[in-house]
Amino acid sequence: MKIAVTGKGGVGKSTLTGLLARAFADDGWGVLAIDADPDANLASAIGVPPDRARGLLPISAMSALARERTGAADTGGSHFILNPRVDDLPDRFAITHEGVKLLLMGAVEHAGAGCVCPEHALLRSLLKHILNRRRECVLLDMEAGVEHLGRGTAGDVDLLIVVVEPGARSIETARRIAHLAGQLGLTRIAHVASKVTGAADSAFIAEALGREVIGTLPFDPDIAAADRRGVSAYDLSPACRDLAASLRDAILDLRPDPTKE
Repeated sequence: MKIAVTGKGGVGKSTLTGLLARAFADDGWGVLAIDADPDANLASAIGVPPDRARGLLPISAMSALARERTGAADTGGSHFILNPRVDDLPDRFAITHEGVKLLLMGAVEHAGAGCVCPEHALLRSLLKHILNRRRECVLLDMEAGVEHLGRGTAGDVDLLIVVVEPGARSIETARRIAHLAGQLGLTRIAHVASKVTGAADSAFIAEALGREVIGTLPFDPDIAAADRRGVSAYDLSPACRDLAASLRDAILDLRPDPTKE
């Protein structure tokens, strides 16, 4: 199962990704969580202790590795391999917490738009490998948009989850993401409502999107407290664990082909 999570900044997509990662791991899945947001905070959402998280380096910053793997170090950077070997990188650079492997991808600007540099060639190949070759449940925490994926990888994602809060700007971002996803051929899209305070918020989101949402993250004091403390809401609140399990099950119901995992 390969799942990409996106939405307007601040809507809670990292919180959702962290909850889902822990819920899938507790259900016995092998989980690889990818933080591809430049404003990286997935580690705390998963519950990785700060001292361990500080040692996690983004792949995008490993220029020497990128030049070595693409052959740019030997050519002075003018010519390099576009499909370097990357199969060892997830296990080599990920850290594991509570059954979840976490890999910090870093910024992937224009990774699907033909950017010609060793770092982006490495990131493109790594993302393609993860989505095609890894057999875990992969959760990709993206920045707003789907530019990370590009035409070369969008079809490899089983589901794009767009996190939406009850506000006009968040709705507009969700619509724009859906439009871009459609251009890339990514039609498997679901929405999760976030920061919902009641039925009116849920109704507003569903009506604005023209479709039902598959789950809801309420405006929960426990989630806010976990964010302030830099810990996972999954560890702080039994209610959040139950919510995460319900969202996990809703996602599994959407699988196009359960035998694919």
